[in-house]
Amino acid sequence: MLNRNNLEDLLNRGGHVVGSDGAKIGSIGQLYADDDTGEPTWVTVKTGLFGTSESFVPVEGAHHQGDDLVVPYTKEHVKDAPRVDADGHLTPEEEDRLYTYYDRGARTYTEARTGTERDVDLQGDADLNAGTPTTGLTAGRDTYDRDETARGTVGHDTSGPTTDDAMTRSEERLHVGKERETTGRARLRKYVTTENVTKTIPVEREEVRVEREPITDANRGAALDGPAISEEEHEVVLHEERPVVEKEAVPVERVRLDKDVVRDDVTVNEEVRKENIDTDGDTRR
Repeated sequence: MLNRNNLEDLLNRGGHVVGSDGAKIGSIGQLYADDDTGEPTWVTVKTGLFGTSESFVPVEGAHHQGDDLVVPYTKEHVKDAPRVDADGHLTPEEEDRLYTYYDRGARTYTEARTGTERDVDLQGDADLNAGTPTTGLTAGRDTYDRDETARGTVGHDTSGPTTDDAMTRSEERLHVGKERETTGRARLRKYVTTENVTKTIPVEREEVRVEREPITDANRGAALDGPAISEEEHEVVLHEERPVVEKEAVPVERVRLDKDVVRDDVTVNEEVRKENIDTDGDTRR
């Protein structure tokens, strides 16, 4: 049987709320307890994208199954419940709207501010005038009993209210998506380095070479031209080549950054749960 400890344990374990159709509605958000008894009467379900919305659902008629809280309402029914701010306290008017929507019968509660008790009939004035002692839990079970009779359901549910003549088997499906994230940056940077370059080039220089030739008939006239004995000087200018170095900057290439898309296969390994249904007893008939 559900109590505050059960619900708080499911909340601490990150339990989910599952509808009567077997669909997961959302994770358990907050517990709302009765001001007089302190027992939980409402639980919120985080629905919407990333759990941004919270829907209220009664605790009555619900039961826990593993880490999940199974409620006797479909996922769509819970998601269409009246929007009430989950701000830590329900006003009598907000609670009236929720009980009317879930059709849970008459509700007696103590107003938080005045302390005045009042009866609110959520199924019509006829039941109140006739003095029908309907409470939320009793009215809910009577409704299930009537529905079971109308449908001709075989057997009854021993773990909670009987819904129909079949048991829904559910299983988790793994949906894997992708998200884009930044893993690094690349940039081009130009800097200057110095290296030694060695080149060898040929150079020329002039050297003095003394040549002596004997007096012959061919050069006798040039040899006897001038004084017989005199002092003279003869000068020859020498030249040589020296390396001349100059540098110029010339473009050699252009470098740019580009991106290529590389596709890899990533294997995702995750556990999924599925329900199995077995039969007990004599099933030959």
